[in-house]
Amino acid sequence: MRVGVLGRGFMGRTHLKALAELPDIQVVDERDIAKVIADPTVDAVDICLPTNLHAPVAIEALRAGKHVLVEKPMAIDKDAAWQMIAQAKKRKRVLMVAQVLRFFPMYVVLRELLLSGRTGKPCWAMFRRRCAAPAWAAWMTDPAQSGGGVFDLLIHDIDLCLHLFGKPETVTATGYEALANGVDVITAELHYSAGLNAVITGGWHHPKSYPFSMEYTVVTENGTAEYSSLGCAPTLYLADGGVETLAMKEQDGYRAEIEYFFDCCRRGEIPSLCPPEESANAVALALWVLESRRRNGERILCQL
Repeated sequence: MRVGVLGRGFMGRTHLKALAELPDIQVVDERDIAKVIADPTVDAVDICLPTNLHAPVAIEALRAGKHVLVEKPMAIDKDAAWQMIAQAKKRKRVLMVAQVLRFFPMYVVLRELLLSGRTGKPCWAMFRRRCAAPAWAAWMTDPAQSGGGVFDLLIHDIDLCLHLFGKPETVTATGYEALANGVDVITAELHYSAGLNAVITGGWHHPKSYPFSMEYTVVTENGTAEYSSLGCAPTLYLADGGVETLAMKEQDGYRAEIEYFFDCCRRGEIPSLCPPEESANAVALALWVLESRRRNGERILCQL
């Protein structure tokens, strides 16, 4: 298959590195968006452009008969995300959002543990992701182009909560935003009808020196699963006192997600492991979380 990579910034280069490792995939040597989309020999496009361009470029590519992989966040607003889905269905093309956390081994083992049912139902969860404000692209700190740090960074964890726990009933959030100084932080809670609360916290901290980290803690009826990039491998702490290191499959998340996308394209199948409808709902949830923060923690109903 032939693919055009649109956008050669940080994420574009990351995707190109993964694509180079895939057999039977040829990256076209053309960067002009219009020319790539118009090229009848191009089977798919991989969109790594600023977030505000995701929807218009994806819709144009789908209309031209291309399969589309688009970096997260799917779009700036939920209506644009659903327009992308409608176009993919109309043209019978594969549309997938690169929600790479679903393919990272440390999160795959968490999904497998919860699906197995061996530790009972989840009772409380916390997902944390932090980094310095990015210095590699000026558009990232413009909320009109990126949605801001919370939207761009924590969309991973919002999407993962949808993936693992389904749709929440309400959200609340508080935090602090000072994008001129590179700061955009939040603590949000997703409230579920079964009594589960999922906490999502973190964001952009002061630029340059603040280190990246990600972690989770998920308390279930019969144990607690925990992971931290700062030194804790995925581990299950059982109610009976046992401790178990969760065995991870060794895989590069970016390669795995891109390989999965092309497998779906070849088979003409909807990407059930990462359906675009869930990515659209993640956009809606992120916007509601930001609205609750703006209202200093007001509870907002989630109508997904």
